[in-house]
Amino acid sequence: MTRCFIPLAFAASVLAVVPAGAQEADAGPKIMVTGEGEATVSPDMAVITFAVLREGDTARAAMDENNAAMAAVIAALKEEGVEARDLKTSGLAISPQYVYPNDDNGEEKPRITGYQVTNTLTVRVRDMEKVGEVLDRSVSLGVNQGGDIAFTNDDPAEALKEARTQAVEDAFSKARTLAEAAGVSLGDLLEISEQAGARPPMPMPRAMRMEAAAQSSVPIEAGENSYKVQVNVTFALEQE
Repeated sequence: MTRCFIPLAFAASVLAVVPAGAQEADAGPKIMVTGEGEATVSPDMAVITFAVLREGDTARAAMDENNAAMAAVIAALKEEGVEARDLKTSGLAISPQYVYPNDDNGEEKPRITGYQVTNTLTVRVRDMEKVGEVLDRSVSLGVNQGGDIAFTNDDPAEALKEARTQAVEDAFSKARTLAEAAGVSLGDLLEISEQAGARPPMPMPRAMRMEAAAQSSVPIEAGENSYKVQVNVTFALEQE
């Protein structure tokens, strides 16, 4: 299960609730608790990053071969229903390849022997049933690097809403339990704040990236995404 923490700044989305008499309550004893909520949902989109690498005697030759291969990959992806907005060139590198002097080759100084061009493409696949086919066809047309996959959700709003509701209910329950144990009562609600951190989805292990392509359609298991939210809630306390 992939755990996704929503990318907000810590202690973001602060909502202060100031009912009547809150100034007096704020000056007295109070309690702050942290509530947690979590909601899981199946991913509805895969983000795949892969690359085409080609070599040539000159930079131009390597680039031409790379361009032809990547153009075929992009055309095939569009035939599979991937829209232009979901295709993004995320890297382009032209690297000279050197032979270095050693005792065996008689070279006096480093010498360029050719060039290597790598074009990296990031693809969002919104039809989860086509993820394996997209990977397989891309490799067949020339993709020979990458294969990292992140499974995510295009709109996790409902899952976040559920997680936030659970977090607030958890915080209220904790506050009531602590107050009862201490022989006091909860007073005015003084403050609610949400805190969250971000962790990127885990990619497919690189050891699987090209070996899986040997099958007719790459087997893919997307699992579930888990959205977790924490809230801090502060109450005034009243003596019973």
